[in-house]
Amino acid sequence: MSPLKRRDQPVLVYDGDCGFCTTSARFLERYVPVRAEVVPFQFADLDDLGTTVERAEHEVLWVDRLGRVSGGADAVGRLLTEAGGAWRALGVAIRIAPVSWAAQAAYRLVAINRHRMPGGTAACRLPAAQRPGGARQEGSGSR
Repeated sequence: MSPLKRRDQPVLVYDGDCGFCTTSARFLERYVPVRAEVVPFQFADLDDLGTTVERAEHEVLWVDRLGRVSGGADAVGRLLTEAGGAWRALGVAIRIAPVSWAAQAAYRLVAINRHRMPGGTAACRLPAAQRPGGARQEGSGSR
């Protein structure tokens, strides 16, 4: 993993093989006014982003302008905070206890059941390495 690296804009990293994750990322791009690069982990340089394939397979990731990596509900909270306006209030609330505890539990529940969510597919249930065509590619940030 590389040291923290300053960026011009934050990066949201999601699972591009998961229909639910892709639908969620497209929703965020369309309706949440945040200027960020939104990229599937399968096409991201994870080493450059300061994270690993294992972490990206497990949760959505937010890499801020300073290169700090957040995951799961915290990543969503940070994205919403960055968006400003009413989104900012929601993002801050998601990151402060006790709301953060409920947000983390809800995130884990959705993540475990993403294959059952709208847009989800059977591929969402499998670990990335077991998906059809899911063998890790060179240059994808794998070790």
